[in-house]
Parts: sequence; C-alpha cells; structure tokens
Amino acid sequence: MTSPLFDLTGRRALITGSSQGIGFALAAGLAAHGAEVVLNGRDRVKLDAAVTSLQDAGFKASASDFDVTDGEAVAAGVAAIEADIGPIDILINNAGMQFRSPLEDFPADSWEQLLKTNVSSVFYVGQAVARHMIGRGRGKIVNIASVQSELARPGIAPYTATKGAVKNLTRGMSTDWAKYGLQVNSIAPGYFKTPLNQALVDNPEFSAWLEKRTPAGRWGDVEELVGAAVFLSSNASSFVNGHTLYVDGGITISL
Repeated sequence: MTSPLFDLTGRRALITGSSQGIGFALAAGLAAHGAEVVLNGRDRVKLDAAVTSLQDAGFKASASDFDVTDGEAVAAGVAAIEADIGPIDILINNAGMQFRSPLEDFPADSWEQLLKTNVSSVFYVGQAVARHMIGRGRGKIVNIASVQSELARPGIAPYTATKGAVKNLTRGMSTDWAKYGLQVNSIAPGYFKTPLNQALVDNPEFSAWLEKRTPAGRWGDVEELVGAAVFLSSNASSFVNGHTLYVDGGITISL
C-alpha cells in the first residue's frame, strides 16, 4: 500500500515528451502511484502506442499531441485538457532534444531549435498550466534539467546552455508562484540509457569512460528516476520549492 505522503490517487498529471524514454518511464511511474496521466508528444502513432500500453496495464491514460514549442498551440492544448479531461494537478516538463557538434561549427538553426524545444517549451507549458493551478491554489510542476545544468562536455555547449536555463527558470517559477500554493522543482538526470543517448550507450569508449567517471560505476536505468518524480509530485514535497534534485550516480560531486 502506498504511503499517503506519496499517494497520487485522484490527481492528474501531464507529461510532455512522454511517448518514450524518460518521459514514458515517469508517466508509468506516476500512474503506478495512482495518478491519471496525459501523455504528450509529436509522433501521434508512438503516442497512441504508449497510451495503449499504459491502459493495457490497468492505468488511466490519454493523449494530447499539441506542439510544446508553439505558444498558441500549448495554450489551446492545455485548455482542452482542462475542459475535456480535467484539471491538471501535476506537470512534468520533460520534452527535450540533443544535437552534437563542435561549437565552432554548430549550425544556427540547430541552436534555435534547441532553445525552442528545451527552454521555450518549459516556459510555454509551465505558464499555461500554472495559470489554471494558481486559480485553484495548488499544483506541482517538475522540470527536467540535467547534469549539464552544472557540467559541460565537448560538443554540446548549446545543450548545456539550455539545461542551465531550465534550472534557473525553475527557480524563477518557484519565486513567482510559490505564494499561490504551487511547488516548482526540477530533476537533473545523469547519464541514462534512453533513445536520446543511444549513440553514446553503443559507443564502447564512451561507456567505459562514463563507468569510470561515475561513482556508481554504470549508466542509470530510467525507472530509477521515478522515485524522485513521485516525491516532487506528491504531498511529501509540500515545502520543497525551487530545488534541483540530481539523480546521477554521483557524477556531479566527484572529480
């Protein structure tokens, strides 16, 4: 039986970028703790398959495929969820992308796309959902940051910039919205085995380096992020605000 502190029964969660990888794992984890989940993504076929898999497992799940990088589409999508499915109690801003290139050769269009996907989406969806939460005097927003909110690595400087922005936007959201009863925090994953990282997972040299560099000595499994997400989405974190929780096997605290 789930402790009342971590019980999400009766709450509804919107998770962006949740047709696969970390987003899907978090959606499944919240659903397992009682939440109704609304999955969001760009690929409707993958999104519907993800929803069906959760429904087949006995969870209450639905899909909403608005574009998180389009402010007007976000406002309309969030309004439709509120009107047709029900109030959003929990938001997990997970949608994100990566592009690797030496900084001196980094394409300008890829820079703009990273900003839209990794930063603007957090602002658009966060603001649209918060406007409804503020009126109700409660709500949980969890933004997905990264160890790259603190660390840099060659070839991903723009990604590092976007994830640093997510960390500080989380602080700003908390500063503005805590007085309305909202808790806004972020989770900063380390290196996890996801489709976004598949090229690195398949690279023996990189994997060997990562295992030596990480005190835990391995890649993370996406299910290991669920506990942090449930904590920040539940009553257990009622006085936690503006915090970034690193789930990284110790990589950010070790030289």
